[in-house]
Amino acid sequence: MQTVKAFLLGAALAMGVATQAQAQAQPQVSLPNFADLVEKYGPAVVNINTQARVGRNPLQGQLDEDDPFYDFFRRFLPPDQRQGPRGRNGEPPKGAPRAPLRPQGLGSGFIISADGFIVTNAHVIEGAEEINVRFMDKRELKAKVIGADKRSDVALIKVDATGLPFVKLGDSNTTRVGEWVLAIGSPYGFANTVTAGILSAKSRDLPQDQASDSVPFLQTDAAVNPGNSGGPLFNLKGEVIGINSQIFSRTGSFAGISFAIPIDYAGNVIEQLKKSGKVTRGRIGVAITGLTRDLADSLGLAKTDGAVVGTVEDDSPAAKAGVEAGDVILKIDGRTIESSADLSRTIRAVRPGQKVTLNVWRAGKARDIVVTVGEFKDEEATRTAKGGQGKAEKAKPGKLGLAVTEVPADQKKALKISGGVLVDGVDGIALANGIQPGDVILRVNNTDVKDVKAWEAAVAKLEPKKAVALLVRDERGTRFVTLKPEE
Repeated sequence: MQTVKAFLLGAALAMGVATQAQAQAQPQVSLPNFADLVEKYGPAVVNINTQARVGRNPLQGQLDEDDPFYDFFRRFLPPDQRQGPRGRNGEPPKGAPRAPLRPQGLGSGFIISADGFIVTNAHVIEGAEEINVRFMDKRELKAKVIGADKRSDVALIKVDATGLPFVKLGDSNTTRVGEWVLAIGSPYGFANTVTAGILSAKSRDLPQDQASDSVPFLQTDAAVNPGNSGGPLFNLKGEVIGINSQIFSRTGSFAGISFAIPIDYAGNVIEQLKKSGKVTRGRIGVAITGLTRDLADSLGLAKTDGAVVGTVEDDSPAAKAGVEAGDVILKIDGRTIESSADLSRTIRAVRPGQKVTLNVWRAGKARDIVVTVGEFKDEEATRTAKGGQGKAEKAKPGKLGLAVTEVPADQKKALKISGGVLVDGVDGIALANGIQPGDVILRVNNTDVKDVKAWEAAVAKLEPKKAVALLVRDERGTRFVTLKPEE
């Protein structure tokens, strides 16, 4: 019995020694301590509150003096609840009382220089008549707007002060997914609130309206709420790598996903605002789409990197340089283009008048095209060739579900093309993928189609069950359509 006890005791001791040895062999993992970073750079983060002359009149600013409701609001609304009479130019008539300034919004910002330049979001200060900046030491100063760029949602303001604490700007390009990040801001007005998380993803393309740029957002899980907008996103070195800008939420509050404007992207905007108060952007005059896996395979491309040119504007920099609809832009000045959004923001960042080299894929070969970048203007709209559609008498579709004929001369002239075949009948997979009678097919995979004979030869060479890329033209522009025979 004692022998068994001794054995068990020895085994337990041995296991304890082994467990201790294993624990010692394991690398010690400790969570980061952000206290030193916050102590050093927290004073450079500010709270921003804005005011505007906004009354409670639901029709304020919309009534002329001749409007029948004008006298009603003037007589029966107290002065502090109305904006006051408005003239035809939208401004108060001489001598009319102005509506009082009222709180409009809250946000955050960060100081980038000792002489008072502060970065925030453009939407934080939009429409503000008065901008108040509050510092960690409780000082409050009024700021003036140096410049605000709605397309990037970046703004630069300035306070009249010297010797201010300021942040260091880092390199968001070298930041890796999984690294710790820290956000400081004023969520719901609670100034100098600190939250931490990790960098969840990079180059997130979010749905944007036409007045916004394709910002390659940084995604984080650091808690960001209304009021954090415009505040800095730090790395562990204490460098600002982003400007907290948006949250993804179904409730309006933090739900685990927030987005920041990369400081490398914002830096160009900040410098231009500082120098001139406005931002100029480049353009080459093309409409582009993304490159799918099936389309890349059909064109003989190993990767889906690049952007497909759908339309080239008349007399645009791209047209003058020889870029054609159907080209796939793979690189700009030797740098790989990852997506259509990447192409847009790369060109927008180029100074107008500067030359860039586009590496494009056309008809199965890569070639370089030098383009002199023009200036982008917000009011510009994409111009496309207009033209009528050819007569679409019904014919029996053949291979790929398409029946084609020669393109009439007047339609070639209207669409500004020299070849192609006219879709006369459509069925099956072609119909399911949006091809319609009257469309013109210019290319099959990497083979240009000049006429019906060339079409038939190109179709005869297609491999069974392999996706086919058709370059299709109509009065709206040019696009690639990928057909999968197995469908």
